[in-house]
Amino acid sequence: MYLPRSLISHLYLHLLRTHHPLSPPVLLLVALEPDALCACRILTALLKRDYIPHKIQPIAGYGDLIRAGEELIRPMRTTDGGSGGVVICLGVGGLVDLEEYLKLEVDENGQGGPGDVEVWVMDARRPYNLTNVFGAPPGVDPQTGELVRRQSGVSQGRIMQSYKPGRGGIIVFDDGDIEEELGAERDAYCALEELPEVGEDDDEGMDASDIEQEPEEKDVPVSGQAARKRKSWEGGDDSEEEDEQGPARQRRRSNSSTSIPSSPERSERPARRGLLSTTNRLGGSSDFSRSDSPPSRSPSLAPPEQPKQQSIRALRQQLINMRRKHNSVLHEYYALGASYSEPVSSLVYSLASELGREDNDLLWNAIVGVSSLELYGRTLNGVGLSPLSTAGGSSGWNGDRGERIRAILRDEVRRLNPIDLKDIAREASLGDSAGVIPTHARSPTDMSIRLSPEPRFLLIRHWSLYDSMLHSPYLSARLHVWSDAGRRRLHKLLAKMGVSLTQCKQSYTHMDMELKRGLRERLLKFAPVYGLDGLVPPTSHRGETREGWGFVRCWGWKACLSATDAGVVLGAILEVGDAKSLTRSSLDAANFAEARQHGEMASVPSDRGNTTANGEGVDITEDAQERITARFWTAYDALSSIDLLVSHISTAQHLHRAILRTGTGLIEKKQIRHLRAFRMAVVKEGPDVQLFTHPGALIKLALWVAEAIGELNGVKGKRRGGELVMAGLDDARGVYVVVGLGGGGGLNSTKEREKKQQEKKKTREKRREEKVKEKERRRQARIEQALAAGLDEDEIEDDTEEESEASEGSESESESEEVAAEKQKRGYGRNRFGIAFHEVIEETQARVKIDSFEACVVEVRKEDLSGFLESLSMKAVVG
Repeated sequence: MYLPRSLISHLYLHLLRTHHPLSPPVLLLVALEPDALCACRILTALLKRDYIPHKIQPIAGYGDLIRAGEELIRPMRTTDGGSGGVVICLGVGGLVDLEEYLKLEVDENGQGGPGDVEVWVMDARRPYNLTNVFGAPPGVDPQTGELVRRQSGVSQGRIMQSYKPGRGGIIVFDDGDIEEELGAERDAYCALEELPEVGEDDDEGMDASDIEQEPEEKDVPVSGQAARKRKSWEGGDDSEEEDEQGPARQRRRSNSSTSIPSSPERSERPARRGLLSTTNRLGGSSDFSRSDSPPSRSPSLAPPEQPKQQSIRALRQQLINMRRKHNSVLHEYYALGASYSEPVSSLVYSLASELGREDNDLLWNAIVGVSSLELYGRTLNGVGLSPLSTAGGSSGWNGDRGERIRAILRDEVRRLNPIDLKDIAREASLGDSAGVIPTHARSPTDMSIRLSPEPRFLLIRHWSLYDSMLHSPYLSARLHVWSDAGRRRLHKLLAKMGVSLTQCKQSYTHMDMELKRGLRERLLKFAPVYGLDGLVPPTSHRGETREGWGFVRCWGWKACLSATDAGVVLGAILEVGDAKSLTRSSLDAANFAEARQHGEMASVPSDRGNTTANGEGVDITEDAQERITARFWTAYDALSSIDLLVSHISTAQHLHRAILRTGTGLIEKKQIRHLRAFRMAVVKEGPDVQLFTHPGALIKLALWVAEAIGELNGVKGKRRGGELVMAGLDDARGVYVVVGLGGGGGLNSTKEREKKQQEKKKTREKRREEKVKEKERRRQARIEQALAAGLDEDEIEDDTEEESEASEGSESESESEEVAAEKQKRGYGRNRFGIAFHEVIEETQARVKIDSFEACVVEVRKEDLSGFLESLSMKAVVG
């Protein structure tokens, strides 16, 4: 089921009304990423204000999700002696069937089910698992006593105002995508639920006599209807499943290389409850439970036997064709590839705003969560390079949708932090010089959020200007700072700006005040000379819109941080750990290996556990779990403790020094290879090799390298796609952590497509105007000829209407063709590495583990990497 955006507060208000001191605590499952962490901070603030007890469980991957379902959620069910409750998933589980993972499914005996456990899902990852979105928890039909998938107050999976919460089930919070974009998928899914179950292979050899004898071979129910062969809730009919899925299904059963069933493609169970099977979301047919039988025959009107046989076969074939048609719609949706929608922190802040609880602390957490997404390359096209915006300081995260969210946040900042009238007059008088980067508060008690013309520099308030520019991915890629020529180019830019190396290499807060005041004005003047048009936000007329401006918050005299800085530090805490450990040698694997030990290719007490293809693995240690939990709580506390957050700035600086150092080494040593479908780089040596065994750190390095290579090859006139596969060696475990970046359709693909669409529109309008003029010219010529022949003007036959209708018909056809072409481009440029990984696993039998919520992250055994990449290079990795 899904909750529309217009009813976003419906469930929370019901929770508030029905809560009492003996109610079970709300359980929050939170992903280990800054966006989910900020959303958790906002939500816990709401729960604390309303005196609702809650507990938080960090979830590092699908292994943790399965264990949480077994140990924490299953005992909550009323069917297992619990009292029900609410579970909230933040950045967790949007891609998989949560009923299975959280142990809320109905067993083969019809027992179990949600048990009054209600799961709220808020996840920015796409595509949705449609079982969560449009499915409903099982209930008992009062007339027949059978389990059915219907609930009052729910229409085609959509929760209505009359819905009564508290009965359990999976509820997805809609950010607008489901209502606006998934209409066809909703219709197909609901139609498949209503279709009777008809086998495709087993039925072809049957004739009418077999069909008539089939009811006699089984017990006739009390209702008098013919008994129908149904799949069980859990086990299903294995032979029927084998027939439907064919050799591909059998290959998946013999292949256990995917150690955790972490996505719809890898689920090993058959179709259940009349819902779409998650066995293979790329192809194959899925069975659906029969809700009603074909119309019965009237004895008095029974046709002859031969016509009856033809009609039954025709009906069966018609149902099969309908099922194939609807399945193809769902399979096309799943095959679009990965993408990202509205951040979880923004969605939770919308809930707080709907409740009237917004304040500066909640707003700041939402801003930090939104700003963190672009640090990990999460765009509308999945993890990868986004089209760069040269219109302002924003890097074009999520295109127009991202800018709309930022505009709303800027409005919220102005509303909750009104500017003094004297400050407005002062900024108006200074013009462009007013765009000074704030580095201190206005007063000792100043805790306000301000808009700031943030340049694309990294940690500029906490580094020197030179180091901040040097470690900026945007600037380093365009100036080629990995080479001596690029460093000289950077020095020349600073010289043209009138900033000496002595000044720019000292702490930015200690630089000359005149240089800091004129920095933005000088960057606006000289940055375009070096192709850095989007380095700083453009001049905004009268300071009204301030597009591309960033966000800064001060904590009195203690500190002043931008939202991007806070996101960088939070990510470093989760990826690197405690800054105190960095005093040891960076070659010491103990500094960074604890996160990778957790969720190892190991055996867990489940038949769907984390096992490799040959059963090898290392047991998960309690120490590794404790260290992961400690990192999460450190980052969680840092959001409310400015002292703790500032103390980890050195951790973030260490991480980005390593990114620059490692990326430079890969480019200088020419270790980036060009394969058929993507570029490839492997990090297997150097002082920072252990650092990049964490997927988050490896993604940041891959984004830096992809942007640098795109710029480098752009100069040479080669292809500028950003498809890149990067592997980091974890020698202690004998595995490679592999990430795949999509190119987003090329760096400038979105702008080029928009430009082409505008050109086509102008051409179409121009052609229409020319046709109107030509029609009028012909009409005047016909009138003149008729008048010359002595006819009256009223007697002249006007055939221009037929011509206009014909021209309008041709124009409408061309427009419909363009609309069809646009529909075919749905998913264009998306990251399809997750789909390609599963295809390679089935073909190569490689020992691969997929535990990350990012579909484009896998772990591959050291000796299997070459074969894995060779097979991967033949796949379509970008839609």
